[in-house]
Amino acid sequence: MGDYHTPRGVAVPPPKPFFWAVRTALKETFFPDDPFRQFKNQPPSRKFVLGLQYLMPILEWAPRYTFQFFKSDLVAGITIASLAVPQGISYANLASLQPIVGLYSSFVPPLIYAMFGSSRDVAVGTVAVASLLLTSMIGGVVHPYENPKLYFQLAMTATFFSGILQTALGLLRLGFIVDFLSHATIVGFMGGAATIVCLQQLKGMLGLVHFTRGTDMVSVLKSVFTQVHQWRWESAVLGCLFLFFLLLTRYFSKRKPAFFWINAMAPLMSVILGSILVYLTHAENHGVQVIGYLKKGLNPPSLSDLAFGSPYLVTAIKTGAVTGIIALAEGIAVGRTFSMFKNYHIDGNKEMIAFGLMNIAGSCTSCYLTTGPFSRTAVNFNAGCKSAVSNIVMATAVMITLLFLTPLFHYTPQVVLSSIIIAAMLGLIDYEAAIHLWKVDKFDFVVCMSAYIGVVFVSVEIGLIIAVCENPRKYVPVLEFSLG
Repeated sequence: MGDYHTPRGVAVPPPKPFFWAVRTALKETFFPDDPFRQFKNQPPSRKFVLGLQYLMPILEWAPRYTFQFFKSDLVAGITIASLAVPQGISYANLASLQPIVGLYSSFVPPLIYAMFGSSRDVAVGTVAVASLLLTSMIGGVVHPYENPKLYFQLAMTATFFSGILQTALGLLRLGFIVDFLSHATIVGFMGGAATIVCLQQLKGMLGLVHFTRGTDMVSVLKSVFTQVHQWRWESAVLGCLFLFFLLLTRYFSKRKPAFFWINAMAPLMSVILGSILVYLTHAENHGVQVIGYLKKGLNPPSLSDLAFGSPYLVTAIKTGAVTGIIALAEGIAVGRTFSMFKNYHIDGNKEMIAFGLMNIAGSCTSCYLTTGPFSRTAVNFNAGCKSAVSNIVMATAVMITLLFLTPLFHYTPQVVLSSIIIAAMLGLIDYEAAIHLWKVDKFDFVVCMSAYIGVVFVSVEIGLIIAVCENPRKYVPVLEFSLG
């Protein structure tokens, strides 16, 4: 009575050989979209064209591009450029690189992505987590201010290896590897990284000159409270005012989505107002640190700066691998999220190749690691972008800034950059997602908190390793499917 019986009329499927199951699993894993199907029964000339279009999606959609699309992309590109300039400077500062490197990184990579990327909405730029990882991992062996040239060379080398890894993963169609970073892992990791980034900005908010290179909470707080006598109230007051302004514009934009551009323009407005205020009051003579001189000109070549013969090459490779995977996870997740809103498909493997190529090109043109950050992509989406041309418009606006406007940033206070970073990072601490994980899956909550605690109290890379190692269930479905 307890036995299960096959319903009448339904045949029992014959058992499948082991190797057939493995072959089917591999095909579903590596070629779920059957990319070679479109080449069947096509003449050689057509196959060549289809091949170029597959490698460079811009060749597929550019012939259908219209002036109406361009008007939308022009507005979106200018809007994200207003965010890219202050963010680029801020994140380069977080990465312990010269501020101009952040502007360089918003010029060449977006042009490369516009040709090879498959997303219409992703806006390319630097991100805080990758910037923090550079400081944490490379800064642990080479001091960025005592030996800035070698530090820059290792940052470029790490970016190069990130690009190589990302391109290789795309060409080998290993996009499923990114899926091993579960939602719980990403929530905990990003929240922990955002917490540490916010704490590190106390250096700029309080006008401190010397600060720890450690990225754990204990080291950061110890560095802050052992220098109480060096806190500058002028810098703290200015920072709190601009942070309040940035958070207020974000709150207003959330309440009134039609005014999203207010939140998008707020960082640039903060930079402009802060620079004017410092210039008029000579606040740089009263403890308010400023960016200083930024040289004009487009990206200088940096191919000769790739430190393949450096004794720290292993550190650069390790940094490149970690930051490359994190950048892929963020960029692809962002691209998929916004493609769902417009009901179109993006190819994860093409995205990997696009990210990889733009980072390889970037490492040779004085750019450090870039991907598709959520904040910039959200602004691009809300501004009504129609295609990757918005990235080209943004890059053009940054080019004009590099050629003519960089001297205007001389009096930009560091505390404003710290405020911009804190305002951006607070949005990454997703406590609501953590509460939801607690309610639906206690194991995932433990994974999430393990990542958060590991990042906050040990280091960024250790937090990620702990979370991935504690999340073996991500591998089980793949293994079961492969075994039939």
